[in-house]
Amino acid sequence: MTAIDNTEELRQSVRAWLTENVPGDWRQAMTGVDQELFVAAQKEWFGKLVEAGFATPHWPEGWPGGGRSLAEQKVIYEEIARADAPRLILYFVSLYHAACTVIECGNQEQRDKYLPGILRGEIWCQGFSEPNAGSDLASLKTKAIRQGDKYIINGQKIWSTMAQYADRCLLLARSDSSGPPQAGLTYLLVDMKSPGISVRPIDQITGDDEFAEIFFDDVEVPACDLVGEEGQGWAVAQATLASERGLTLVELSLRMQHSLSFLTKAMQQQGVSDDATFKRDLGAVITQVDAACALADSYLQKRIDGTEAVGDASLVKLYYAKALREYTRLGRRISGYSGLFDTAPMRGATQETGNWALDFMNSYNWSIAGGSNEIQRNIIAERMLMMPREPKTWRWGDK
Repeated sequence: MTAIDNTEELRQSVRAWLTENVPGDWRQAMTGVDQELFVAAQKEWFGKLVEAGFATPHWPEGWPGGGRSLAEQKVIYEEIARADAPRLILYFVSLYHAACTVIECGNQEQRDKYLPGILRGEIWCQGFSEPNAGSDLASLKTKAIRQGDKYIINGQKIWSTMAQYADRCLLLARSDSSGPPQAGLTYLLVDMKSPGISVRPIDQITGDDEFAEIFFDDVEVPACDLVGEEGQGWAVAQATLASERGLTLVELSLRMQHSLSFLTKAMQQQGVSDDATFKRDLGAVITQVDAACALADSYLQKRIDGTEAVGDASLVKLYYAKALREYTRLGRRISGYSGLFDTAPMRGATQETGNWALDFMNSYNWSIAGGSNEIQRNIIAERMLMMPREPKTWRWGDK
C-alpha cells in the first residue's frame, strides 16, 4: 500500500479495510478456546494485516506499509482500536521488540536475516526477566560464556509471553560479573529450536497460560547473533523496551475508551442505571479514561514534534495503569456477585472484556509490565523533577 499524505484520506482507507476484514464475532469465537485455536487465528489475522501494510507502518520505508510518519501511524492505530480488532498479542514482540531492536541496534546481515522472517510469521519471545530479576534486570544471572565463534548459555527466564510458540528469543544474559550490575550484559538472538532449550508454560490463576519459563542448558548461540557489542546489552535492552512506547499506549488507551460501553451495559443488566453512586463512579472513571487518552495523545504529539522529554512515557504508562485498575474495579462492583466469578478467558483482547473478575486480576499486570509503577515513579521523580536519587538498597553481606 502506498503512503497517503492526507491523514484523513488514510483514515477512511483504513476504516474501510477494517470494516471488510475484522473477523466477525471474534470475541465470542476466542472465549474459552484453547491456545492452539487462538494461535491459528492470530496467524491468519497477522497475515491479513501484513498484506494490507497495517502491521508494520513503524518499520522503515521499503518494507510493506513502512516509512509512514508518526501522524500516519497514529491514524492506523486509532482506527484499529475504534474497530475493536483483535490485538496481535502473539506477534507483539516480533513486530516491536525484535524488529525495532534489529533495525536500530543490529547489523545489516541481521536485518536481512530476521526481518523477512517476521513478515512470514516467525514468532519471537523475550528472555529478560528471571525468578530473582524481574523489574531489576541488572541483577540477572543467566550466563553467556564466549567460546570461539559461539556463546554457551546456561540459566532460566520467566514470564516470557507465548514462549511456547516462539521460533526465536531476544535474550539478555551476563557475560561478565566483574563490574557494575548494568555492565557485563550481552544481548543475543537465539533460535528456540536449539538443543538445550526447554519451555514450560505457566498456568495462571486466571486459567490462561500466556506466560512461560525458558530453561537454557549449555545452549550454543553463534557469535554472529550478538546484537551490538559484548557487555553492552543493557543499552540494547533499553532500545528494546523503548520500542513499545508511544503508539502502543495510544492504542491501549483508546481501546479502553471505546470499551466504556461495557460499563453502561453492565449497569443496564444489573438494573442499576439510575443508581446515583454508580453514576457518580462511572463519571469519575470516564474522566480518568479520557485523561489517559489525552495524555497518550499529547505524548505522541511531542514525539512527532521532537519535543519528547525523559519521563514523558513514564507519566502516560503510570496513569494508564491507574485508569485501567479503576475501570475494571468499577465493572466488578457493578456486576455484583456475578462480577466475583471468573469465566473463560477471552484470547486476543486487552483487559476490557466484560469478564470483570478476570479483567480486574489482569489489570495488575500493567502495574508491572513494561516497567513497574515504582520504577516509573522513580524516573519521574529523579529525571523529570530532579529529586534526589533513591538510596541504594542494603543487601545482606554488604559492608
